Amino acid sequence: MHDYGSFEKVADLPRSFPRNDTQIDTDAGDIILYQGKSITIYYDKNSWNFTRLGKIDNVDKKRLKQILGDGNATVTFSVK
Repeated sequence: MHDYGSFEKVADLPRSFPRNDTQIDTDAGDIILYQGKSITIYYDKNSWNFTRLGKIDNVDKKRLKQILGDGNATVTFSVK
């Protein structure tokens, strides 16, 4: 995932996915589908029409930014 705007990490997906965009305010830990073709982890605030996929619990903005680091990050998603 690459850093975008100093508030999110973004990665393109291999194909488009169905979306249910609504106007939302993001916060640290939100996992978002953007325009059906990108997955995003927010470590700061933003407001736009998104499809919320999930949330990373028990982590604040400062800690999440430390975990993700500066620049690119390798992230693995799994579903329980």
